[in-house]
Amino acid sequence: MGADQARVNRIFLPGTYAEGVPYGLFRELRAAAPVCWVEEPAVGDWPPGAGYWAVLRHADVKHVLRSPELFSSHLGATQIRDPDTPADLAFVRTMMLNQDPPDHARLRRIVAAAFTARALAELAAAVDGRARELVEAVRPAGAADFTAMAADLPVWTLARVMGVPEQDRGLLLDWANRVIGYQDADYAHASTVDPAALTDLGRAALAHRPTARTTPDGRPVNPRSRAALADMFAYAHALARRPGPDGVLARMLGAGLTAEEFETMFFLFAVAGNETVRNGLPGGLLTLLGHPDQYRLLCERPELIPSAVEEMLRCWPPVVHFRRTATRDTRIAGQPVRRGDKVVVYHASANRDAAVFAEPDRFDVSRTPNDHVSFGYGPHFCVGAQLARLQLRSVLRHLLDRLPGLELDPERPPRRLVSNFQNGLKSLPVRWTVPG
Repeated sequence: MGADQARVNRIFLPGTYAEGVPYGLFRELRAAAPVCWVEEPAVGDWPPGAGYWAVLRHADVKHVLRSPELFSSHLGATQIRDPDTPADLAFVRTMMLNQDPPDHARLRRIVAAAFTARALAELAAAVDGRARELVEAVRPAGAADFTAMAADLPVWTLARVMGVPEQDRGLLLDWANRVIGYQDADYAHASTVDPAALTDLGRAALAHRPTARTTPDGRPVNPRSRAALADMFAYAHALARRPGPDGVLARMLGAGLTAEEFETMFFLFAVAGNETVRNGLPGGLLTLLGHPDQYRLLCERPELIPSAVEEMLRCWPPVVHFRRTATRDTRIAGQPVRRGDKVVVYHASANRDAAVFAEPDRFDVSRTPNDHVSFGYGPHFCVGAQLARLQLRSVLRHLLDRLPGLELDPERPPRRLVSNFQNGLKSLPVRWTVPG
């Protein structure tokens, strides 16, 4: 491996992101090789992969994302790592995220029913109230780990949408940790729930939790496989069958989903819907507090909160990348791409493209327009984007209003998630002035 290739490969390695998103390297590559080949070396116990084309410029990222006829979400799914077996691939292909039109549109219509303007309006007051409760609960202490505090809101919101009992909310967090944090030793096998505190449904689901961490041939179990998530899916089916009001899960089953489609739909709600806000809130606050002039401006002009949230999402995209697979021989920005090649679009790079964003490395809470791709683009634009924005704006408003002098704790630096996919923080210690 040459030195240049080893440098390019850094954008794949999870350890790179433990130190921060490599924006400087992305900037160099956008100028020199905006569509470049990246190898997939072995990482710990995870075997090497076939390699992929990294797409780094804003225009090219949009081109890939809006062209499912050329770049499929279905052929190889949307994670860089290939599913381990044909059965694993067949299962993940049932997920809306891993579908192409027209099948994708059928599943998206079912999900979209939970995020209509009317549904969001009904949720808004409840979400805002919960955000205020979280801020008020820590206010007298003068300090907190904001990551731990912020993690509650998306879990609380999704539990409300899905009809998950309060006692079982911790299961949503555990499942997300296992799936999203599998590259991080702190999260890969974490379990935070107390079985005695769960409902009967929750305790029954724990009996299905897999104990094996490797396959018979010694490879790590894919955290997104059906076997690895047996407890989540057992819970989903039991919750949907529970007598009670007609909730979103019951409506999904009533819409004619197969068992596998229902399971992967629950996965999207419980994990993807959680992690966008869980990563975006702490990361956005870290970015804001790292620019004291912008924090002061926002305190003086809270009407800028909507544009500030968009700038936080641009500068701290919750998801670093997504994968597609070329359906035929084609070109991206002149680079030949062969049928079957993996093509990985980097949201984190596209959001700093100087061809689209003036002074792209400058954080500006008043930036408009703001054509970031943190929620994706094209057919797979995030269906829950408005709910995520609602949560981000509510928390930010209450932080500005109730925690004067908010700042990073200089004695306790933030800790980043080890992941080449999720742009997350494991802890963000902050402090503020407690009124006398």
